[in-house]
Amino acid sequence: MRVVIADDSALLRQGLERLLGEAGVEVVALVPGVAELMLAVAEHEPDIAIIDIRMPPTFTHEGAEAALRLRSERPGLAILLLSQSLERRFAAQLAQEHPQGFGYLLKDRVLDIADLVSALHTVAAGGTVLDPEVVAHLLGRRSRTAKLARLTQRERDVLALLAEGRSNAAISRILHVNEKTVDTHISSVFAKLDLPQAADDHRRVLAVLAWLGA
Repeated sequence: MRVVIADDSALLRQGLERLLGEAGVEVVALVPGVAELMLAVAEHEPDIAIIDIRMPPTFTHEGAEAALRLRSERPGLAILLLSQSLERRFAAQLAQEHPQGFGYLLKDRVLDIADLVSALHTVAAGGTVLDPEVVAHLLGRRSRTAKLARLTQRERDVLALLAEGRSNAAISRILHVNEKTVDTHISSVFAKLDLPQAADDHRRVLAVLAWLGA
């Protein structure tokens, strides 16, 4: 797995490079800003880009906008937003339009490099990883929408765990119910959120993201 890291903090870039290298992940470029990120991706064609949301010049949402551009131009490039900030608009758009190979983690909550490496592998393989706090933020901002209002509290619990990338077996253990009950809840969530029948795709992720507005 070949990775580009884009973050305005040199200390964080270099620290991540060392830790990921020790974990067997090849870091092909370290860049401080969006312009350098675009050039590095074009030059090195990495499997995944780790991008901070807030980068120069305004330190608002340049990184998230760059991630949108990259996914539009390079659909096969996996994206992991790794940030200290919660950014709803662009993150929701990314997850809605490009759910495959997308992750959003908060720096302060990544306590173990093994967790980060696991997230990278999941995203690089086409999966989706969302920090629980990100999920709570996105759910909370739209908690009064008509579709979400259809869900029971237990269905919301299942929905949040789905968005974290949990398997049915894991949800069963966390909620202390059997897997058949989990299957029933998931089917109900799909139905109440008006998700069409489709080949497995990313319905589990779309279940939490389809109703999010940009």
